[in-house]
Amino acid sequence: MDFKIYADVKAFYTDVYDVLMADEAQNMLILGNLIIGYEGKDTFDWRDPANWVMATASDGGAVRLVALMTPPFGITLYAVGDFAASVKCLADGLIAANINVPGVVTEKALAAAFADVYCAAMGLKPAVATEMRIYELVAVNADVPKSGRFRPADARDLSFVPYWMEGFYAEATSAKDPVISDIEKYRHAIGDMYVLEDGGCVVATAKISRKTASAACVSFVYTPPYFRGRGYASSVVAHLSQKCLDDGFKSCVLYTDLANPTSNSIYQKIGYNPIADSLEIKFTP
Repeated sequence: MDFKIYADVKAFYTDVYDVLMADEAQNMLILGNLIIGYEGKDTFDWRDPANWVMATASDGGAVRLVALMTPPFGITLYAVGDFAASVKCLADGLIAANINVPGVVTEKALAAAFADVYCAAMGLKPAVATEMRIYELVAVNADVPKSGRFRPADARDLSFVPYWMEGFYAEATSAKDPVISDIEKYRHAIGDMYVLEDGGCVVATAKISRKTASAACVSFVYTPPYFRGRGYASSVVAHLSQKCLDDGFKSCVLYTDLANPTSNSIYQKIGYNPIADSLEIKFTP
């Protein structure tokens, strides 16, 4: 088993793109980031590939495991077939290269295997931060109501987007981060973000966070507490999912927190079907 680390995102893309596309929907996170880096159009914040860790574990010239880390986030992985040997190869290679990994996000069996090997070698403790389910939609259910006025977010929405973003992250991660003064973070976020209006008031948001050759990833689905229970989340996701399909994508993909049964139920009613379970595991001393 051979470990390889890459300094050039285009070389990494060439070696791993077809491997990842064999399971496009499950690999939306790693594929979407890889495409961002390869195109080089967006280097805001963590998106600059100059700061990434890109690696593979190969056997006989065939890539068996793909790894991409976009600091400050944890490493994302995809493995082909039995991954015991490739996981050890990757962990050993990262440690030898003096690369510190804060955590892992991927399919749950692979995430647990890497966490066990890497943490045992580094004297760290793995702790599950989030249990997620990956869903895919190929058609929006016809009976899902798509109420309200659906439109792209724009500069006028910056009056509330920072507060809704931090509210979303607080609920998703239990982090209590305040709204920061750097407006560029939020200005960048409204690209590919859509809002739902009811009675002239914005009541919900959703965003296309990543795109691949034939799929779009829907994220940042948020309704503030004072507008919940009125079907706005279902409506904005149905609107955005249909737009993605109308724009030529064959499917839409989204991640849900398994601790939130309401959102999991909502998405299935819209037409999303579960395809895999994923774990986010963080490593601590």
